[in-house]
Amino acid sequence: MGPRPGEETMLGWLFLIFLVLPIAELAVILQVGQLIGPWYTIVLLVAVSAAGAWLVKREGLGVIRRFRRQLDAGAIPGKELADGVLILFAGALLLTPGFITDCVGLLLLLPPVRAVIRASVLRRFAVRLRYRRGW
Repeated sequence: MGPRPGEETMLGWLFLIFLVLPIAELAVILQVGQLIGPWYTIVLLVAVSAAGAWLVKREGLGVIRRFRRQLDAGAIPGKELADGVLILFAGALLLTPGFITDCVGLLLLLPPVRAVIRASVLRRFAVRLRYRRGW
């Protein structure tokens, strides 16, 4: 039996996340450290994480409010659930030390960026669901 659809892609992403990303993060941190100094680099990393935590909380509370409104209206809060997962992922990226993950995390907190990614994720989820059910 051959690999299922998407398995090669998943292995490629895991390779990037666990091998390439830490090396790239370290290179960027070293470059920034050379430009502004090591202490300022550390302060900047901590400040971005703190600001990111505040933004995650703010966006997360907004999603919870929209989630409750959808439930009260008797609708399924699919969009809000997807937003919540993306905000949780953004928070994890912002707490990970590094400028690359911080940039991606901050981008995920922007509603227009999140809307594009959410649409893509939901589309992929629907395709996988159809494949598993044999539609």
